Amino acid sequence: APSVGWKWWFGASAVLIASVLVGAVIGPASIGFLDAAKALISLVPGIDIASDLTELELGILEVVRFPRVFLAVLVGAALSVSGAAYQGVFRNPLADPYLLGVAAGAGLGATLAIVTVGSGGGGALPIIPAAAFAGASVGVFLSYGLGRTVGGSRTVTSLILAGVAVAAFLTAIQTFVQQRNAETLREVYDWILGRLATTGWDEFKLILPYMLISGIGIFLHRRALDVMAVGDKEASSLGLEVGRTRLIVVASATLGAAAAVAVAGLEKTDGADLSGAGFLKVGRDLGAVAVPGRGGDDVVHGELDLRHVEKELLDLL
Repeated sequence: APSVGWKWWFGASAVLIASVLVGAVIGPASIGFLDAAKALISLVPGIDIASDLTELELGILEVVRFPRVFLAVLVGAALSVSGAAYQGVFRNPLADPYLLGVAAGAGLGATLAIVTVGSGGGGALPIIPAAAFAGASVGVFLSYGLGRTVGGSRTVTSLILAGVAVAAFLTAIQTFVQQRNAETLREVYDWILGRLATTGWDEFKLILPYMLISGIGIFLHRRALDVMAVGDKEASSLGLEVGRTRLIVVASATLGAAAAVAVAGLEKTDGADLSGAGFLKVGRDLGAVAVPGRGGDDVVHGELDLRHVEKELLDLL
């Protein structure tokens, strides 16, 4: 694979930082790039840089904009890394984090939570992420179990076909539940369409541990994924435990994708596109491709979501 030098990492980091700053300055309250950068650096423990921001403007950054922006970065990173891992383990540049029923399971879980608890007054909001995460995990578990029944082994083809079948089945159940509870359709579709609705750091703290575990698991197996690119039989002949490696990588990727879906909804990710573009640039080197390259795109979408929240805050004050 082509070598990845400092220019690649510098460029990716520059785009990410620029996206964070853009997400921090766009909004009803006019805040300059320099002031936003000072406030961003001041978030680091032990660093306090004076700025010309008023207490209200500083509160908008720290309470409304920065949590949304960093949540967008983390969601984008989780989907991007998971997408690269799926593409590596399935040797398919079109594979994405939703391949094994993650999206269908999460959608069903969130739908059941909304229908059961109800969302009038926000009663269902705390349970929706947990239900979506549980549903996504169940979807992958069913896909893996069904894939195992084909010849007693988990081949790439059997897993993909099992994922398609499980996703269709769970989607059918979700559609049935929606039809039986038409009064909650608006709330269900509001979640399905995807959003980054947060006015604090709670969602960021919720997804961070899962993202770290997922990222570490994939990173530790990045070289094994490079070996699997030559094929299962060839990788086995080289001493690699293909079944065990695939299970760990799929579990790690699913953990990150499910956590992202739980807090951001079922927004259709282009993480597969970006990680695929990364493969075109650096070859099949998973250590170079699996970077949080999608975070900047999610920052823009997250900023669009927070404008009405910020406007209400300004009206109240």
